Amino acid sequence: MKKVRWLALALLLAPAVAQPGYSWIVVLGAAQYGGRPSPALERRLEAALVLYRQGLAPRVAVAGGRLPGDRYSEGEVGCRYLRSKGIPREALLCETQSQTTYENLLFLKPHLSGRILLVTDAPHLPRALFLARLLGLKAEGHPVEGSYPLGYWLKEALYRLWLYLGLKPLPGGHGLRSPPPDASRNPGTPAKGP
Repeated sequence: MKKVRWLALALLLAPAVAQPGYSWIVVLGAAQYGGRPSPALERRLEAALVLYRQGLAPRVAVAGGRLPGDRYSEGEVGCRYLRSKGIPREALLCETQSQTTYENLLFLKPHLSGRILLVTDAPHLPRALFLARLLGLKAEGHPVEGSYPLGYWLKEALYRLWLYLGLKPLPGGHGLRSPPPDASRNPGTPAKGP
């Protein structure tokens, strides 16, 4: 069953598979715990690190805000992680305000140009690509492999159906926010932390 799922995903994303010549690798947000990446975020960061080292893009953007009560944002934790692995500070862009996939892309949009390569979990990638293209970004994707539960695949399929029907991105109380007033300036570089 696992091989069938990967084959179906490969066929679905065939035109969106990573090729050289990207301006940006964009790591979409996932949880952080106390200043350390969650396993999901770490898998995405490691995939981005490999792609960066392969020379697919000269820069990496990491997106994701903080939940109420969190001391660190997903974006700053991700950037700090990549910096510790040798990516130069000048090659990193840290977005720290977004709460949803749509906001990850919306808030990064003013800083991105050219072709971008989205890095996220395989079940999440088709929706992320749809949203990126909806925002006018020239996006392709890199699915991060993993053993994802069927419920995750189904949830993402329902989100995509919601979007394909022309409904607003991400129901469930998140609402749609505008980019923060300072979105046109550089969101930042890695902060110091644990």
